[in-house]
Amino acid sequence: MKTISPYTNKTIKEFSLLTKEQLEEKIDKATNIFETFQYESFTRKKGLLLKAAEELKSNKTYYAGFITLEMGKVKKEAISEIEKCAWVCEFYAENAEKILQEKAIESDASESYVSFEPLGVLLTVMPWNFPFWQFFRCAAPALMLGNTLLLKHASNVPQCALAIEEVFKKAGYEEGVMQTLLIDSSQVNQVIEHKGVKAVTLTGSEKAGGAVASEAGKHIKKTVLELGGSDPFIVLPDANLHEAVAQGVKSRFMNCGQSCIAAKRFIIHEDILDDFLSNFKVEVQKLVVGNPEDEETTIGPMARMDLAKDLKNQLDQTVAQGANIFYGGKLLDREGAFFEPTIVMDIPEDSPAYTEEMFGPVASVYSFKTEEEAMAIANATRFGLGASLWTNDIKKAKILATKIKSGGVFINGLVKSDPRLPFGGIKMSGYGRELSEVGLLEFANMKTVWIG
Repeated sequence: MKTISPYTNKTIKEFSLLTKEQLEEKIDKATNIFETFQYESFTRKKGLLLKAAEELKSNKTYYAGFITLEMGKVKKEAISEIEKCAWVCEFYAENAEKILQEKAIESDASESYVSFEPLGVLLTVMPWNFPFWQFFRCAAPALMLGNTLLLKHASNVPQCALAIEEVFKKAGYEEGVMQTLLIDSSQVNQVIEHKGVKAVTLTGSEKAGGAVASEAGKHIKKTVLELGGSDPFIVLPDANLHEAVAQGVKSRFMNCGQSCIAAKRFIIHEDILDDFLSNFKVEVQKLVVGNPEDEETTIGPMARMDLAKDLKNQLDQTVAQGANIFYGGKLLDREGAFFEPTIVMDIPEDSPAYTEEMFGPVASVYSFKTEEEAMAIANATRFGLGASLWTNDIKKAKILATKIKSGGVFINGLVKSDPRLPFGGIKMSGYGRELSEVGLLEFANMKTVWIG
């Protein structure tokens, strides 16, 4: 595993993979510590998680530095990511005990209720685009429940993975409760098949999700998958155009467009298309591409050069099939994985921009005449993660929200994750939910107790 700076394309540091024996030892350690950790009091678990939150907040610049170094996120966004991790820790520390109280249910018994108990060791397979947040949003509820954690992170963010383990060590968690595994994809099956590992959660690509779910299925183990997205951003003619443009640019180009819940497809009513495009282009032109360490930079490099080249191939093929570049469209001729912020229009239905996820700073623009046409375009994707809908007619918006096939619809706002709200998708965007009460219960044994 290597840290390769996406800003310079230079290798910074290399790491050795765990041997089969070392990996087995770590899994055994997680299994053994679970036998005691599962019975820790809520008071103890709350205190530990709050210490983790404090460690993150007190050293947010330090931890954010690993994100910027390894995947190119601009400094202010990386710091915000660390702050959000602290928030999710605080949320579950303060709310888990109440959510996990036994729930009485009337039946033919003298007493019957449901209790919530941990499953055991949870394998978390995480991506590079939000290297801290993606893990903490599943780790915080899992730890409050009493599960122990193994983290298999993306191969290009090993220092982020090790820094995450450092957070929990400094917070006072016992050795083995949370461990980072420096392994590659070929070693994941060894972890899944281990009898101590009871469930797997993965955030990543369809291919990775399918492989992990298939292996877990062989061993009858629970999975939660959060995969890709091609989120629609629908703007009706009565919308607040200024706000829609501002939030649209933010949603599409934050994190250099490398987000599963970024607005990918802008579906604009024909009456306001020209105004939207002209204003959108003005705001895109204000983006400052550069060194992610610099305060004035608003968009850094993509995480890897191969990803930037893949995005360029998708765009070139889309243009070859008849699409038009409204703005941008180039890999920048400079050191690093820099891709010019781009707007593309007139997109053919069988082109990559129409059928695939464009995971980078490329905004695809469509127009529509009727609301039915807008819904058809919004749902013309195998993904179903989030959607953003803009209109001043909230009654209409609520009706249209029922017609959009996705895990979430955000009316007059960009799609985002929030510890208080369930997060996840349908179709090829995966299954299961993270965050909120339901995220806490995904990896719980919901045990029925019946007393005669």
